[in-house]
Order: sequence, then structure tokens, then C-alpha cells
Amino acid sequence: MPFEIVRNDIVNMQVDAVVNTANPNPIIGSGVDSGIHKKAGHKLLMARQEVGCINFGDAAITPAFGLDAKYVIHTVGPIWENGKRGEEQILSSCYRKSLALAKEYECESIAFPLIATGNYCFPKPLALKIAVREISTFLLENEMQIYLVVFGKEEFRLSEKLFKSVSSYIDENYIYNQTLDEYGTESVYGSRIKTRRIREKLKQSNRIHTDFYPYQALDECLEISVGESVPVDSEDLRKLLKDLDAGFSETLLKLIDRTGKKDSEIYKRANVDRKLFSKIRNNLNYKPSKITALAFAFALELDIDETKDFIRRAGYALSHSSKFDVIIEYFLMNRNYDVFKLNEVLFAFDQPLICA
Repeated sequence: MPFEIVRNDIVNMQVDAVVNTANPNPIIGSGVDSGIHKKAGHKLLMARQEVGCINFGDAAITPAFGLDAKYVIHTVGPIWENGKRGEEQILSSCYRKSLALAKEYECESIAFPLIATGNYCFPKPLALKIAVREISTFLLENEMQIYLVVFGKEEFRLSEKLFKSVSSYIDENYIYNQTLDEYGTESVYGSRIKTRRIREKLKQSNRIHTDFYPYQALDECLEISVGESVPVDSEDLRKLLKDLDAGFSETLLKLIDRTGKKDSEIYKRANVDRKLFSKIRNNLNYKPSKITALAFAFALELDIDETKDFIRRAGYALSHSSKFDVIIEYFLMNRNYDVFKLNEVLFAFDQPLICA
């Protein structure tokens, strides 16, 4: 999986390059900078002094010495003032220039902290958004294993609006195990409880519809903002899926052909590496993990019904007894196919990430 958000201490990451949130001057700062210098040893400070001053938004590289890495990439993030002094552009530059250096030095893996969110007080939700955007943009054109490392849950915050929206959807749709039948599937009784609960909530808001469609109505009730998405010819896709009596790999390849896009565009959007995609392409009997199957469904921008049919070909289904599945359904119902944003939400709710 080319991009992961992990909870760890960055000094313990075993990668080719570790990114350090450095002081502009060749001295040891606090936070991540202090921890990296402590584990790397005094030679890192000597190498840093040879580099000299680093401008805000710029990056420089040194050996990693005592770290479990080859290099340390030192980058200087912006000091947050009011958001009107180019802070966002500077932070974007930190990620772009660090990744460019890693590529220049032929690094296969790199670990980033959430830059500038410590003593420099950059708002964490905005910092996370910029980090994910710059990393995902880089991965569209390059092959590299990238980790975004957060030390604790308190350092990771979704926007309040998104968190509440997903939380509400889970509350309304998550079915506890006691409503499952002996085969582990949702019982009629459990389904009726869920539907009745949604109806009662909608009646209270006077938004019940004659043609009752619980998810659409619930979104209106909760005032969920649905972003624009690329138009998809759903009828053609449904017909294609219906007419196919094929396994997962064959179906995937035909759906990619249907989009008119290159294979690399699809598997990179799915956050799947080239080696795994090659296995899928060369083995029509390949059985992916459920997570991999869902990653491709998002990359192909399948709707909820198409996704269920698609993953069924690999032997999987979506269940309201799983919070992971409910979050997946939330994104599909809102036609939000950003797998990196999806991973942020899954991480925040302590669920597995969509990755190979």
C-alpha cells in the first residue's frame, strides 16, 4: 500500500528517509526535531550544521546515522499566524520538496510527521488535508511507500463537520450482533429496527417522504454536504456487470477498459502498488482481500449497487454489523470516491484502512 497513516513514534520507523521538522537555524529544536537528534546521535547535528540555515518551505538531506533509516530530510514548516501569510503554500512546499529529495536519492520509502502542528501551531485538520493532498498528488506519478506518522490519537483530528456526519450515519445504520441471524447476516428483525429508527428521526424533523429512501432522506435531515463527483454512466456500468459471468480479475480488467483510463491511473487511485496489480492482471483466478476489492471499487467510482456486485465476485459483501462496512457505505452513498479522505475517516474511527 503506497500510502499509510500509522500511529507510531517517527524515530522508530524503518524507512529509507525520515522527515524532520527542523528549526530554520542549525540547532536542535523541540518535539520531533529533538527526538530525531536524540536517537540519531551527535553526528546528525554536525551534518545539520554543515547544511546551514534552511528557508521556510525548503528541505535539505543528511545521513540518518543512528536512526533505522538511510537519510534524514530536514524541512522547515510555517509558523501559523492568521493563515494569510502564505502558511498553506509553505507547508505544501515542505511536502513537495521533501518528496522530490527522496526521489532524487532513490528512496523507496519515507515517513513524514504532521509537519508544523506542534510549536508552530498550524491547525491540525488543515495540516492533515494538505499532507494527504500533496502525498496523493505525488503518488499519481511516482512509486514510493509513504507513511504519515502520528504519535497519538490527540494529534489526529478530522473536521468537526465530517466527524459528526459520519458518526450520525454510523449511529443510524450500525446493527449490533444480536440482530444477526445464525449465518452472521442481518436479520429481518434487525433491518426493521433500523428502518423504524430512521423513520422516527425523520418524522421528528417533518422530512418523511412518500417514496421513502432512508439514506437520501437521512442525508437531508442531517444536512450532509455531498461534493461534486465525476459523472458516471451508471446504466452502462450496471449492464456491464450484469452481463458478466466472470470472476473478480476479469471483471476488474473489463471495467478499467470501460473507463478508457490507463491501468496505472486506476491502481494508483486505489492506493494499490504496481506489483499487486500485476498479480491480479496475470491471474484471472486471483482472489483479493476485501479491502483490495473495495479499493478498486472506489477507483472505478462504482455506486453502492455496483460495488456490492463487484465485491461479490470476490466472495464478499457489505454488512451493517460492521462499522467498517457502514463507513464504506457512507462514502458510496455520498459518491465520495477519495480513498485518501476515506482512510482519514477509517483511521479516526479505529478501522482498517483501504489499502492492499
